[in-house]
Amino acid sequence: MKAATRPRQVLLGGREIDLALTTAATNALARGGSPVIAEMELYFSCLIRKQVRFPAVTHADAQCIAVDDCLTVCFRPVMTRACSMDAVGDKPELEAFPIHRPGAFLPKWLRLDFRQGAWLGEFGY
Repeated sequence: MKAATRPRQVLLGGREIDLALTTAATNALARGGSPVIAEMELYFSCLIRKQVRFPAVTHADAQCIAVDDCLTVCFRPVMTRACSMDAVGDKPELEAFPIHRPGAFLPKWLRLDFRQGAWLGEFGY
């Protein structure tokens, strides 16, 4: 991912998350259009995966914060109903993962980019 602008902090679920946007991402948000939802998905199953998704609407089980009129940031821990190699694909049936200490799982940083007409993101701890 390209170098990002100086991170700003957003408060999500009681934790400050460093949010950094590349120049291209900042420009894409400034052009307007549909508001962007950046959802940090933490996936538990036979494996653990972290991925930034850009859904059209927020999921009811996600923790979300509107950064401004153009950007909403969400965190969504999910799990599959069963652990099988068939469930490892990109579209397994998901359900909310009940986390008793969500602050321990919330990411510390999120970086967003916009390349070739598509949003990209990564997050970490």
